[in-house]
Amino acid sequence: MARDTLAGRAHGHDGGVLSRLRPRLAAAGRALAGRFARLRRGRAWRVAAVVAAGLLGGWLGLALGGQVVTPIGPADIELSVSPDWNGETVLDVSPLGKLEFDTHAAPLRFEAGISEIRFSAAEEMFQDPEAIDRMAASIGSELRTGVIRLFVQAVVAAVLGAALTALAVFRDWRRAGFSALTALGVLAGAGGLTYATFNPAAIAEPRYTGLLAGAPQVVGSAENVVNRFSQYREQLAGLVGNVSQLYEATSALPVYENDDDTIRVLHVSDIHLNPASWNVIRSLTEQFQIDVVVDTGDITDRGSAAEDVFVDDIGSLDVPYVWVRGAHDSMGTQRAVEAQENAVVLDGGTAEVRGITFYGAGDPRFSPDQTRDNPDDEELAAIGAEQAEETAGAEEAVDIAVLHDPAQAQAFSGRVPLVLAGHGHDRWTEVEPTGTRFFAQGSTGGAGLRGLDRAADEPTPYEASVLYIDPRTDRLQAWDDVTLGGLGLTSAQIERHIEEDPDRPLTPPPPTATPTPPTPSVSRSPSPEEEPS
Repeated sequence: MARDTLAGRAHGHDGGVLSRLRPRLAAAGRALAGRFARLRRGRAWRVAAVVAAGLLGGWLGLALGGQVVTPIGPADIELSVSPDWNGETVLDVSPLGKLEFDTHAAPLRFEAGISEIRFSAAEEMFQDPEAIDRMAASIGSELRTGVIRLFVQAVVAAVLGAALTALAVFRDWRRAGFSALTALGVLAGAGGLTYATFNPAAIAEPRYTGLLAGAPQVVGSAENVVNRFSQYREQLAGLVGNVSQLYEATSALPVYENDDDTIRVLHVSDIHLNPASWNVIRSLTEQFQIDVVVDTGDITDRGSAAEDVFVDDIGSLDVPYVWVRGAHDSMGTQRAVEAQENAVVLDGGTAEVRGITFYGAGDPRFSPDQTRDNPDDEELAAIGAEQAEETAGAEEAVDIAVLHDPAQAQAFSGRVPLVLAGHGHDRWTEVEPTGTRFFAQGSTGGAGLRGLDRAADEPTPYEASVLYIDPRTDRLQAWDDVTLGGLGLTSAQIERHIEEDPDRPLTPPPPTATPTPPTPSVSRSPSPEEEPS
């Protein structure tokens, strides 16, 4: 019995010890488990931080170094790759707009755009008739070289960006290396997915933005474009050659000999949405040291809202741009032009620009709207007569009247020394018996994209004129007619004309006389095929 009592006490003592140790063991177990959990969470956060640094640094590196400029033919093309959730390929053909293709499913955006036209290469191509064929044969290899350079540079930039970002955050070369591997792996995976999902057929289904939204309607059917591709290519080559030859011709042209105060006015008209016109205008503005550009209308073709972006190039010129609305320009077009800081829009009023007093009025017609009751030539002349009467009572004499259609400008004969107009796509000039010189400009845009529809033997040339104005009398002293060959032609011609009697008096017609339209048969500028006199 004593033994049983002793055993019971021992058992009770052990049970008490175990009961006291059990909570402590449980607490230690929980603490150890928590420590392991925190360790796992800390390691996961460190891994996540390394991956995040790799992704962020790779994105920054790709944004900064994911573009190259590669020569393709006479142009420098900028190729770029950047992260984008919607995998696509974009062709930027500013100022016309952009073409977007859903070519792949990877989160990468590939973009190509013209960076610069190298005129030395273009001129060399122009002088060698076989250069076009050689360029067509070499474009593939040049593009392939550019794409390889782009991918190599993109990988290096992304990996380096990831490493530097991780090094700046963690100050640990090991973690920086892991971040760089992360960026390399993600970029390699995206590239592989691009290759695996690339769909060449997407090229046939582009999305048009900007002015190109109207390209299919303006240019014509796809079948027509394919059938006439060689003709379009020849026109493009000819245009590049024309601009190059214009540089060469203007560099050797003697400047009008007058004092440094001579005001140089560039008269352009009827651009009709041709983006090549801006190259010509910029070239002439620079080469001739132009003080002011005067545009006598039809800068667009349909006057649509999509075309408004086209006039943004006005703002890229460093000189005032005097403009009147043409028959193809809408009031929306006029507002778009007015939005340019250097634009001077005239619509029934006067403005003094570079010391010259201009009067201008927009064409009351809007040709693209066939439902509109547009005035005929007789009604247009009557509207112009009312406007001429208004200028007769102006406090300051008008030096140059700017209107789109010569029919609207008839009544200004004898009231102003010089009338500038356009509309007919055919340059001509004539001095009226009243002493007023009428100057109608051709199409500075080669009649726009519609020039592609003309027969090859009837090209519309690109035409503009540089007018030299005496700042003391505000009278025309001389002018240079610049002509670039249109479709199928590769000529550049500049002619100098001297005003015989710049200070001749003006003789207003009798009040009862009916103004008659000036005829272009006198002093008409020759076509590009004719030899200069």
